[in-house]
Amino acid sequence: MMIALEIQIEELRAELRNADGVERRQIAAELELARAELAAAIAEQEGTLDAAPPF
Repeated sequence: MMIALEIQIEELRAELRNADGVERRQIAAELELARAELAAAIAEQEGTLDAAPPF
């Protein structure tokens, strides 16, 4: 899963370099989401994040 997220982030970075206007904002939002998902996956793997819901 983490490799797929890393690939997705690299692809989004490449798209962002050539994007304009509305497309740039959309790609930036997707990139931010992918980075957050990767950070959560890393934290879960390292044991610093509990994936179970808090209730």
